[in-house]
Amino acid sequence: MSKLDRSLPRRTVLQGAGIGIGASLLSGLSTAAQAQTVPPGGEIWHQDYWAKKGDVKLNLWRKRTAEPRPSEPALPIVFLVHGSSNSARSSYDLSVPGKGEYSLMNVLARYGYDVWTMDHDGYGYSGSSGNNSDIASGVEDLKAAMPVVMKETGQQKAHFYGTSSGGIRAAAYAQAQPERVGRLILSAFTYKGNGAAEIERRRKRIDELRANPRRKRDAAMIRSIFTRDGYSAGYDPAVAEAIIAEEKKFGDQIPSGTYLDMAANLPIVDPKKILSPVLMLRGEFDGNSTNDDLIDFYRQLPNGDRQFAILPLTAHAVGYGINRHLLYYAVHNFLAAPAPTAA
Repeated sequence: MSKLDRSLPRRTVLQGAGIGIGASLLSGLSTAAQAQTVPPGGEIWHQDYWAKKGDVKLNLWRKRTAEPRPSEPALPIVFLVHGSSNSARSSYDLSVPGKGEYSLMNVLARYGYDVWTMDHDGYGYSGSSGNNSDIASGVEDLKAAMPVVMKETGQQKAHFYGTSSGGIRAAAYAQAQPERVGRLILSAFTYKGNGAAEIERRRKRIDELRANPRRKRDAAMIRSIFTRDGYSAGYDPAVAEAIIAEEKKFGDQIPSGTYLDMAANLPIVDPKKILSPVLMLRGEFDGNSTNDDLIDFYRQLPNGDRQFAILPLTAHAVGYGINRHLLYYAVHNFLAAPAPTAA
């Protein structure tokens, strides 16, 4: 662990143009307060759509509290970008019977958002171009998806949330089409990856990842997501089994491009070119990054509306964790922040 890792308290938020340590966004969030981070239940309207990237059909999935009607005001849009190993719905709309709410889509829909996600090229319900679905391909997927979102909602931009390599995809898209991005949330992000245990493991597989556009993603690999950081106590084992049940319908192989990018091609995103407000979230035990790596990225962001939060007693897969309510709380507070008044 680096000196910076030891010097930062568990509950830390770095805000504004400097890197001064402020009062934590998460301080005082007790177990009794967890219910306040998950809105009341109820029926949620949902529908899927299709976007075209060349000859490839990309599946989009949308959820909100009620079917949209022309006479009603538009809801703010949140677009969720999935990571390397699981498709969109098992990433953001997972059902784990008897274990509470694991659908970030449901949580955000009940907070009043129009929530979208998409299976990237070669994942889930989407078609495959045969490429390795690297970060550049993911940016093209998002470019193809946004016209569908704009047509259906009448809005020209969305807030974006990405986890793991989905965060890299979302940030790369924000760099490519800043006019389409409102607020940007990067969860479990990796910048350069130096000193990160999981990135070092992937660097040992560069030749293997280059040799094949797809890699094995079986039940054992999915379970390893929850053990590789050395903090398996942060997850309920039922979550991995629920993901396995959902993902096995798509086979035991997925694209290898984001793994290769994170092993051989970092950094992919230039923080100086990210113009939107940014929230960076990192699990305390996340093996895909270090505090040094992420704060290096954070320091270079040009927009003064930015925050960096370390989520205590969580690892890389924050949204699947026992303490996922900390994620819900941080995301909701960032998205609902009032606009600053210019002096």
